[in-house]
Amino acid sequence: MLPTGEPSDISESTGKSPRRDGPAMPTGYESGEVQMCHTVHPWHSNHRGELSAGQLLTWIDTTACLAAERHAGVACVTASVDDIQIEETARVGQHICIKAKVNRAFNTSMEVGIKVAVEDPITNVQKHVCTAFSTYVAKPAGSKKVNLRPIRLQSSQDHLEYSLAAERRRIRLYHEDAYNNLMEEGCYVYDVDWENDNDKISTDSTRVESIELVLPPHANHQGNTFGGQIMAWMETVANISASRLCHAHATLKSVDMFKFRGPSTVGDRLMFRAIVNNTFQKSVEVGVRVEAYNCEEWTQGRARHINSAFLIYQALDNKEEHIMFPHVKPTTKDSVRRFCGAIARRKIRVARKYILTSKPQKPISHPWDRGNQGYLSYNNIAALTILAANSGWELSSTTQNIKIFTHEENDVLSIKVEMQVRVQPKQAYLLLSDLSLRPNWDMHYLSCEVVETAGEDDKIFYITCPPVKQSKSRDFVTLVSRRYPFKNGDPYIIAMRSVTLASCPPSVEYLRSEVQCAGFLIYTQGKDACRVSYLNQLTSGIMPYVEENLTGWSNSIEDTASACIRFLETAKVYTTLL
Repeated sequence: MLPTGEPSDISESTGKSPRRDGPAMPTGYESGEVQMCHTVHPWHSNHRGELSAGQLLTWIDTTACLAAERHAGVACVTASVDDIQIEETARVGQHICIKAKVNRAFNTSMEVGIKVAVEDPITNVQKHVCTAFSTYVAKPAGSKKVNLRPIRLQSSQDHLEYSLAAERRRIRLYHEDAYNNLMEEGCYVYDVDWENDNDKISTDSTRVESIELVLPPHANHQGNTFGGQIMAWMETVANISASRLCHAHATLKSVDMFKFRGPSTVGDRLMFRAIVNNTFQKSVEVGVRVEAYNCEEWTQGRARHINSAFLIYQALDNKEEHIMFPHVKPTTKDSVRRFCGAIARRKIRVARKYILTSKPQKPISHPWDRGNQGYLSYNNIAALTILAANSGWELSSTTQNIKIFTHEENDVLSIKVEMQVRVQPKQAYLLLSDLSLRPNWDMHYLSCEVVETAGEDDKIFYITCPPVKQSKSRDFVTLVSRRYPFKNGDPYIIAMRSVTLASCPPSVEYLRSEVQCAGFLIYTQGKDACRVSYLNQLTSGIMPYVEENLTGWSNSIEDTASACIRFLETAKVYTTLL
């Protein structure tokens, strides 16, 4: 149901343009917020008595669209839907509760965050089903132009999602580049079992085609085919394709980003084509393509590309155990492309899933390659933003121009050092983001050099640190991601986390250590002053350097902060070198 690709406008509405006075919001709701609840009836369920994935996608899109239109005051259409990871199922008789809220508004587009939970009416227990982020574009009637008003930020969660919305948009735009990079490198994984399997199945046997006539009940209030309906039809044909391969009823587990490329209307014929691209033991990827024809195009064989998506399925046997999918073999040039493409997408999907769930994984360092650069960079920025937004920071000490805070959560200790600096914030940002300058003021850094560059704002540094308590010297391989403020009031961000780099393996000379989450947030405070906040989520590799300070035996943190302030206020000459 939509404009081609991702909305091109990236500048945020400022509220300076004439604002529309929309209808009064119902009591208890903010502009851009909608909640919907549904009972799962038998006609909503699949063969297992569980809510069908297609129905769930329909409800998600309906709720999110209403939230977007409540904020915009005009009709909106779906541009894209980020990956959806389905973590829980709902059965007949249970309730589905969906909350949708506009996180950030740009000129004509906005991001809507959606949270879905299943509620048992007997126990009143709720379980998380999925979280999704959709992009909607305002489409006023005729040639009228719209400039969306900014959202009202009230809670700390509002501020957090508002800040992260810009990074999520960066990831959406990066997705295609990451995929193309992997495909250019020839994304192929050598699998001995696959090579030795003589019973591989041709993907041609999983090909499914289906056609639907768009009738008025399938259209939205603008006469376009409802996006949720298209996604539901796509899920149906993809499910059949996956089930043909495993000879069992498949269950949708995740969706690789839906991206609407153009509209369709009442009277159009929609052609759905699905085929299995590749299998990964307990899961299978199915690709679906949607094309639209009107009556004239139908007779001439011309089609409009409406949507493409990749859906991942699993299947369970009678004992509720996962069914292992058979290997598939590509037999044509196109099937080879799809086979390799599925490997590339899976690599990207795994990285993105870790980012979106924000669940710590072991080891802390994640491999760095061309397939996950954007997602590790996003995770780097997002983790620091989330850490800074946590409530419960406790002031542990204060000196002139320096405050030190601590925060405890889930047995993880974090520190925050706030410094008042008489220097322009951009200059502080440039100096602190060049980690090679850090040995000039931080006694905990012996050396620091760039070992890989992944763009202007992302670099990997190899760092060596002095020994502590008669142990060996330590070294770190650290990704540094920096971001300019998206708008006035946003901080400059410099985020750091450990990564694994093949060119920098551990050595016997150093004790390889890791950074979980660290970095700087730089806030403007007047023309020539700023507040620099340094945060670090302490790990076993960092703790030896600060534990004496935390127990009151030294002032190493205060001394380092003082040295940082002096460096920033006197090292103006470096600005011209960066």
